[in-house]
Amino acid sequence: MGKVRRPAVAGYFYEADPDALRRRVERCFLDPLGPGSLPKVSREGPRRIKGLVVPHAGLMYSGPVAAHAYLSLAEDGVPETAIIIGPNHTGWGAGISIMVEGSWSCPLGEVEIDSELASKIHREANLVAIDEEAHINEHSIEVQLPFLTYIYGEEVKLVPICMMLQAYEACVDLGRAIASAAAGRNVVVIAATDFTHYEPQRSAEVKDRKAIDAILRMDAKGLLDVVAEEDISMCGPGPVASMLIAVASWGASKAELLKYATSGDVTRDYSSVVGYASLKVI
Repeated sequence: MGKVRRPAVAGYFYEADPDALRRRVERCFLDPLGPGSLPKVSREGPRRIKGLVVPHAGLMYSGPVAAHAYLSLAEDGVPETAIIIGPNHTGWGAGISIMVEGSWSCPLGEVEIDSELASKIHREANLVAIDEEAHINEHSIEVQLPFLTYIYGEEVKLVPICMMLQAYEACVDLGRAIASAAAGRNVVVIAATDFTHYEPQRSAEVKDRKAIDAILRMDAKGLLDVVAEEDISMCGPGPVASMLIAVASWGASKAELLKYATSGDVTRDYSSVVGYASLKVI
C-alpha cells in the first residue's frame, strides 16, 4: 500500500469521529438543500456518468449540494476509480501535481491510489509532476472522500490531481492525458470547485449562472474565458475544464445541473456568499 496521506481538515471541514462523520454525511443527503434521500448503490447500474462537478467547502456549508452529485453517482453504479481534480489553495508543490502510490486516509476508510492509472496519466501528460507536497494540506480533494467512502467503502480507488496551473493549455494537456490513459476504463472524473467567493447573493447568482451555462454547453475554453471576462472568483475552472476535455473524448455530450445554492442559503447571511454547484456529465 505504501505511503498514507493523512487527513488535513478532519475536525475542521468535517467531523474526525467516524460515527459523527457518518451522521454528517447522512444529514447532507437529507438536508432541505440536499437531494432528500440516502444513496443506494445500484450494483448493476448503467455507469453512464463520466464526469461530475462538486463543491469542496466544509460539509456544513456545501455538503448538501455535493450530495446531489454523489446520489446520482451511487444510483449510476460503481466506478472502479475516481479521478479527482482539485485546485491548489496552498501554493505548495508543482503546477499540476499527481500522487501515484499509497493511499488516502479518511475517518470512514482508507482509499487506495490506482497506481497503474495514475502513473499512466503522468506518462501521457507534459505538465503533470509526481508530487506529494501539493496534496499535504490541500482540502479540495480530501472533502470528497467522506462521500465516496460512505457510499462505496474502500471499494473505489483514487487518482488525486491538484492544479495550481489552470491555463487552457494546461487543461488540454491534463484532459487529453486522462482521456488517453483511462480510455475504456470504468472511471469517473470528479472536478472539485466552488464558484463565486464573498460577493452578495444576487451578484454571485448572476456570475455563477454564466459559468454554469458554459459547463452545460460542455465548453471548456468558454468556461475559462467567461471566468476571466466576468472576473468570477471560481477557484477551480481548470479542474472543470480538464474534466470536460477528458470526458468529451469518451463521447460525453450532455451536462446537467443537479443543484445550485450558496453559503447564504445555509447561514441566511446573503451579504457575502460562496456559490456551490453540482453537475453531472454523461
